[in-house]
Amino acid sequence: MNKVEQSTTGENKKSLNFIEAIVEKDLKEGRNGGRVQTRFPPEPNGYLHIGHAKAICIDFELAEKYNGVCNLRFDDTNPVKEDVEFVESIKDNIHWLGFEWGEIYHASDYFPQLWDFAVKLIKEGKAYIDEQSAEEIAKQKGTHTTPGVHSPYRDRPIEESLKLFEKMNSGDLPEGAMVLRAKIDMAASNMHFRDPIIYRIIHTPHHQTGTKWKAYPMYDFAHGQCDYFEGVTHSICTLEFEVHRPLYDWFIDQLADSDYRPRQYEFNRLNLTYTMMSKRRLLQLVEGGLVSGWDDPRMPTLAGLKRRGYTPTAIRSFIDRIGYTKYDGMIDLALLEHSIRQDLNAKAARVSAVLDPIKLIITNYPEDKTEMMSSINNPEDESMGSRDVAFTKELYIERDDFMEDAPKKYFRMTPGRETRLRSAYIVKCTGCKKDDDGNVVEVYAEYDPETRSGLPGSARRVKGTIHWVSVPHSVDAEVRLYDRLFTVEDPANEKDKELAEMINPDSLKILNNCKLESYLGDAKPGDNFQFTRLGYFNVDIESTDDKLVFNRTVPLRDSWSKKN
Repeated sequence: MNKVEQSTTGENKKSLNFIEAIVEKDLKEGRNGGRVQTRFPPEPNGYLHIGHAKAICIDFELAEKYNGVCNLRFDDTNPVKEDVEFVESIKDNIHWLGFEWGEIYHASDYFPQLWDFAVKLIKEGKAYIDEQSAEEIAKQKGTHTTPGVHSPYRDRPIEESLKLFEKMNSGDLPEGAMVLRAKIDMAASNMHFRDPIIYRIIHTPHHQTGTKWKAYPMYDFAHGQCDYFEGVTHSICTLEFEVHRPLYDWFIDQLADSDYRPRQYEFNRLNLTYTMMSKRRLLQLVEGGLVSGWDDPRMPTLAGLKRRGYTPTAIRSFIDRIGYTKYDGMIDLALLEHSIRQDLNAKAARVSAVLDPIKLIITNYPEDKTEMMSSINNPEDESMGSRDVAFTKELYIERDDFMEDAPKKYFRMTPGRETRLRSAYIVKCTGCKKDDDGNVVEVYAEYDPETRSGLPGSARRVKGTIHWVSVPHSVDAEVRLYDRLFTVEDPANEKDKELAEMINPDSLKILNNCKLESYLGDAKPGDNFQFTRLGYFNVDIESTDDKLVFNRTVPLRDSWSKKN
């Protein structure tokens, strides 16, 4: 986590993370002409999630801080899994987080240069065509303790490999018929050096290049070279690519013809409790119908978090809190939830919503009277002002806020006790009405006119305060209560369990008879509010003028840890 140092002037100054320290050292030494250029290189095979946001922040913030540029580059080297839908969602997510790229590139933009580089390697005797199956190649790789075995095609004549490489792209060969491998060292301690595959045959049309290419570069071959072609100075990625870095450098060594070279640096990936980060597994959730889609508010995707009511400010604040290190670990989801509470506490209007309504009738209140009670929109921000809320004889209160036979420490509404109605009056419960099944359908109370908020009598103290909504001034809404998607702390490590087994059955509860104050009648999708005493909520994208739909972003407090 980022630390805060005290500077000699007494001002708080955030210490540099290790990547920033590297950049400052490079600038001081004049490396790469004093430039800072980064890139965010997602593969367009799914929606970005909260883990990608960590990479987005370091790539774009480095460029901003050091007057550089961060480009967006789509790693589109595998057309089987990629789609234009994912391309557009990635661009939307980056803009939503508040960043702007310099240029947009695609790995496919460099297919001609990558092809020429592969031909160069073949001509120099550093690559060859292998006609073995993937299984045979895998068996010959060896292990970490035993060297690999040379392919029978390793010493194939250069001209023959050149002709076969051309044939790989002709469309005449089936997928898997042959591959191009770099010729490095089958006894290397780093398994990635054991003649890695750098080209394979794929017949699926590409969303950028159509059917022009049938031979496609592998990620390890394309990634560093694209960095080089673009002029990237600092290639930032997560720790699982640390073991790939020597191969990254080896390819750059074969390609570079000047002092300039990109350098790869790795940071710890984001692992969150009760969260799945694998795009492959997230796809299984979507395709298996366990969630409603990539933007399901229970998903860790940026689209899902946005729909649930998370803000870019909260996400960037969270990432700033956890920082960047060289050590993997697990971050408590509660820290992300704290970040959104902190942000919305400062900016969300406080409103009244009754999710499980029961009618409260104030028997001594005039039948046709309506009073407008002043309600502060946000006590944390005076500039947000206040609004008038209608108070009438008939109100809705939460069913949980009434108990007919209450214990001594129950301070809400129960016969014979006084309770304050928030921003209104103190009332004394006088009884209730039940249906034939014994369910309470109405609660009765009398109010004290001298205890209206703001009057001298309002100083009289009672222990309980509850919220309410005027019956004739209420609006109906559907409210979706979201919770953590998984019941296990680290679902990625539960290899023997199916996804469906780990799903939290209470991750979504839909309430259809909710009553909200009229102020919310004009709320638009994306608007955030604090429902008094209940939590933070936002308007869902499915909400319409005829049907309001709200999502719970997060409860007011972390009840999960206590519950578990």
